[in-house]
Amino acid sequence: MAGFSGSDRFLRIKDVVQSTGLSRSYIYQLSGCGEFPQPIKLGIKASAWLESEVEEWKRSRVKGSRATSSNFGG
Repeated sequence: MAGFSGSDRFLRIKDVVQSTGLSRSYIYQLSGCGEFPQPIKLGIKASAWLESEVEEWKRSRVKGSRATSSNFGG
């Protein structure tokens, strides 16, 4: 995934849910099997995702979807 940039924001789980439209449990499931960016531990009970990594994941999903759907166009 993308590297850290000084202007990168940390997104907490509620922000990731809102940004992706995925459920909290599904985000953790995808993350656990390597299909979604890994959260970064901020503390004992706090984790966050890099905004750039979540945005990159979203772009890859759109790109993959467009490539697949173009095969049905004829």
